[in-house]
Amino acid sequence: MASSSPIKETLAKRIAGEIVLSINPGQTMRKWRMLLNVNQIELANVLDLSPSVISDYETGRRVSPGSSFIKRYVEALIEIDVRKGGEYIRQMARITLDPSDVFIDIKEFTAPVTVGQLCDAIEAEVLTCLDKLDQHLFGYTIVDSYKAILTLSGLDFYRIFGATSERALIFTGVSQGRSPMIAVKISPFKPRVVVLHGEMKQVDPLAESLASHEGIPLAYSHLKSEEELVDALRELYRNKG
Repeated sequence: MASSSPIKETLAKRIAGEIVLSINPGQTMRKWRMLLNVNQIELANVLDLSPSVISDYETGRRVSPGSSFIKRYVEALIEIDVRKGGEYIRQMARITLDPSDVFIDIKEFTAPVTVGQLCDAIEAEVLTCLDKLDQHLFGYTIVDSYKAILTLSGLDFYRIFGATSERALIFTGVSQGRSPMIAVKISPFKPRVVVLHGEMKQVDPLAESLASHEGIPLAYSHLKSEEELVDALRELYRNKG
């Protein structure tokens, strides 16, 4: 299996722990297989199983897998990523998953939600790329925009993306929206949607222009307080996580 290293061990523990604690282990297994871009056939080959066995576990047709199978499943995912060049592991190595006061909340969904569903949950008006509301999100990060500007270095910005860039980045305390979109523009990782929250009369036209150019939906949440925003997202997480 994949050779040992701190980042691989951290990733393996994270995936296995999430599967074990999930109310739907099969769905969580499928989520991580998709995040690491592994198909059922190549995973089955490494595990020396029929692809139908993988499918049965992921769809819940088989009884929830035991800890030994979960361990093999996770190790196989990481081994396949290594064989392909270790793209996901390299991404994880650049992301520090330790929380910071810059990050108000970070969550990973077990089952994906769409951009439109998340925006509806937080009363967000979508300003750009309305054709991408059906894109899937696997998590969200709420960022204090003022603290982010003051404290985050370029490499620190990678922390925002948690386990995957297929997520919503939600910036609070926003006055115009220009700075968050500039940060997103220069980042090699792109979120699926950017949401702004704060006391704004209108979103900076440059922010909208940058979002359109990057092909990223930009939305503005009309919820009155940060607490309401956090509560609404956590409710969405409870329903989907």
